[in-house]
Amino acid sequence: MAVDKLGELLLRENLISLAQLQRAEEDRRSSGDRLAYTLTKLGFVDETELTQFLSKTYGVPSINLEDFDITPDVISLVPREVASRHLCVPINRAGGTLIVAMADPSNLTAIDDLKFLTGYGIEVVVASELQIRQAIGKYYEKEPEAGSVDALLNDIDIDSISVEEDDGNAIDLSELSESAEAGPIVKLCNMILVDAIKRNCSDIHVEPYEKEFRVRYRIDGVLYEVMKPPIKLKNAIASRLKIMSKLDIAERRLPQDGRIKLKLGEGKEMDYRVSVLPTLFGEKIVMRLLDKSNLQLDMTKLGFEPAPLADFKNAIHRPYGMCLVTGPTGSGKTTTLYSALAELNKVSENISTAEDPVEFNLPGINQSQMNDGIGFNFAAALRSFLRQDPDIIMVGEIRDFETAEIAVKAALTGHMVLSTLHTNDAPSTISRLLNMGVEPFLVTASVNLVLAQRLARKVCQNCKESYEADHDELRELQVPEELIPGTTLYKGKGCNTCNGTGFKGRVALYEVMVMGDELKEYVLQGYSAAELKNEAIRLGMKTLRQSAITKLLDGVTTPSEVVRCSAPD
Repeated sequence: MAVDKLGELLLRENLISLAQLQRAEEDRRSSGDRLAYTLTKLGFVDETELTQFLSKTYGVPSINLEDFDITPDVISLVPREVASRHLCVPINRAGGTLIVAMADPSNLTAIDDLKFLTGYGIEVVVASELQIRQAIGKYYEKEPEAGSVDALLNDIDIDSISVEEDDGNAIDLSELSESAEAGPIVKLCNMILVDAIKRNCSDIHVEPYEKEFRVRYRIDGVLYEVMKPPIKLKNAIASRLKIMSKLDIAERRLPQDGRIKLKLGEGKEMDYRVSVLPTLFGEKIVMRLLDKSNLQLDMTKLGFEPAPLADFKNAIHRPYGMCLVTGPTGSGKTTTLYSALAELNKVSENISTAEDPVEFNLPGINQSQMNDGIGFNFAAALRSFLRQDPDIIMVGEIRDFETAEIAVKAALTGHMVLSTLHTNDAPSTISRLLNMGVEPFLVTASVNLVLAQRLARKVCQNCKESYEADHDELRELQVPEELIPGTTLYKGKGCNTCNGTGFKGRVALYEVMVMGDELKEYVLQGYSAAELKNEAIRLGMKTLRQSAITKLLDGVTTPSEVVRCSAPD
C-alpha cells in the first residue's frame, strides 16, 4: 500500500490526526520503517485496531498469529529472505492454495512473487506487522536457510579437501588451486561476501588459529563472530579469496594486498579491499567493504553540531592553509575528507588527491593511487602536484617528515591542503607535527584547523526505549550537573532490524580545534598538548567527550558508547 494512501484512509476514518500523520512520516523517513509499523510503534494507532481496519478495507480476514503453530513443511515453502522482504508468513496450505499472512494485503507484487515461487494459488489474510516479524524470527531460526552459511557447511565433504604441507612452506599448488575452485568452497566464499553486505558490515575477518578457524564481521564498529568453518578448510578458503583478489597463492610468507569487485546485479557493485597477513597458523585475511552507494558526502548528515560545522567549513573555504583530520583507523576520516572535497569540488578548482588506497572514485577530482614499490609515495605525489597548478590538495596521510614538510610548504604558497594523521585528539596533532621535525613557526603559519573524530553506535530506532538515567553514572561521564535532573536516556532492547544488538548505524563525534592567535602563541611558546587542550576548551572547543555527551542527551547513543569512544577530559 502506498504510504500516502494508508495515511489518507486513516485520516478519513478519524483514526489518526494530521499532526500524528506528519510526525509518523518524519519518523518513518529517518528509520526506513513502513508507515503502519511506525504509527503503532509511536502509539498513535492500536495494533489490533489497525489490523481490523485493513481487514475491513480490503475485504480479507484478520488473524492473530499467536494462535497458530505453523509446521516446518509450510514454512519451507517461502524462503526467509522473501518473507522478510514482503513481511509475510505462510500459515497453511489446502490443496493448491497457500494461505499467507501479510502486513499489507494490497501488495500485489508480493502476491505475484509468492505465486511464482511456490506454484500455489495465494489466499491472503492480514496480521499485524509486529506479529509477522516475531513469527519470522520464531519459525525461521530452527533450520538453516537454504543457501545460508550453515546449509553450505552441511553440504561440504570435509574429507574430500586436503592440503598437505611438509615444513610450513612447501605446498602442492595444483592441489590447493583445485580445492580452492571446488564448488562448495566457491559457494561458501561467495556467501561470506554477500552475507556481509546484507548485515551492513564494514570489514570481514577470516582468522586461522591452532585449533579453530573463525569468520568475524565488524558491524557498526564492533566485531561479531558469525561462523566457525572446519579448520581443514582454512587453506582452501584463503586460496579462493586470494584467487578472487588476483593475488599469488604460492606466496604464503609475505603480506599481500588486493581487491575484489563483486557484481550484485541491477548495475550495483561492491568493492572489497583485501589484506592478507601471514600468521603463526595460516593466513589471516581482512576484507574492507567499500560501498559507494552508502558514501555520505553531505556534511550536515555526518554528525556535526552547528558551531563546529561552521568552523570546519570556514577553514576549508580559506584560500590556503592546512586542515588536518585525525583519529584511529576506521574512525571515518576518509568520509569526512571526501565530504570536504565534495563541498569544494567546482569547475573553477583544480583538485588532486594522493591516496593509499583510492577507496572511492569522485567525479571531477584527480585521484592518484600510491605505489611504494616504484617509489610513488605521498612525498613524490605532492612534489608532482605542485607542478600541476593545483588549488586544493588532499594527502591520504602524513606519515613522515618529508611528506609533512612538502605539505606545509604547499599550504604556505597559496594551496589548500587536506590530510590525516593518527593521533588521539586534536591538540596532540600539533605535538605530532613538532615531533616529526616541523618547526613551530611553520605549524602556526600553515595549520588552519585540526579535527579529531570517532564513530559511536546509534541506538536502533526500531526497538528504542527510554529509561531513567542513573545520576551517579552521568556524573562519572562528566555530564554537567545542571543537565542531570530529569534526564531520560535511551537504549535498544534488540530486534530483527539490529540483529538483537540494540544498535543500528553510527554517528560521528567531532572535536574541532581552530588555530586562532591565542593557540598559535601557545605553540610558539612550547606549551604541552595538555596545556594546549585546556586553552582550546577555554576558547570554546568542544571535546570528543563533550560531543559524545551531546549525542547521549539527544537520545542518539548510550552511556557505554560514550565510554568506548571518548576519554575523560
